[in-house]
Amino acid sequence: MNVAEKTRNAVEPILSEMGYELVDVEYAKQYGQMTLTVYIYKPGGVDLDDCEKVSRALDPVLDELDPTGNEPYSFNVSSPGLDRPFKTQRDFERNYGEEVEVKLYAPLKGKKLYEGVLKEKNENTFTIVCDDKEITIECAKAAYVRPLVKFE
Repeated sequence: MNVAEKTRNAVEPILSEMGYELVDVEYAKQYGQMTLTVYIYKPGGVDLDDCEKVSRALDPVLDELDPTGNEPYSFNVSSPGLDRPFKTQRDFERNYGEEVEVKLYAPLKGKKLYEGVLKEKNENTFTIVCDDKEITIECAKAAYVRPLVKFE
């Protein structure tokens, strides 16, 4: 089991008990050092106080777990962000009825970028509504699906 998987298994029940949903765990090099980031979600959004509360709760758990095998790392707790690509079925479900941006690896009907309303997702496909037409796309053909962020 890798660092992210070990961390996920250890923190998911704690977060659930605290009223948060675990969105993702990343273990990657950032700014010259290894960083372990836990992404959390709650209805209404995640603020700095939430991140601090979760960080304090998880610090002792991670110290005991030692997911990196005694290798040094920086630990962060973060919200998923406005435009973070969907990674889980739950990410999709939370965004049913919302506008999304879809980028494909290869063109579909002459386009690689779609914007529409997310209707549903199953194991292998998801459906969006663009210009009153439903388009079903294979998950494997999408480089990413993320919330459509509009600045006005």
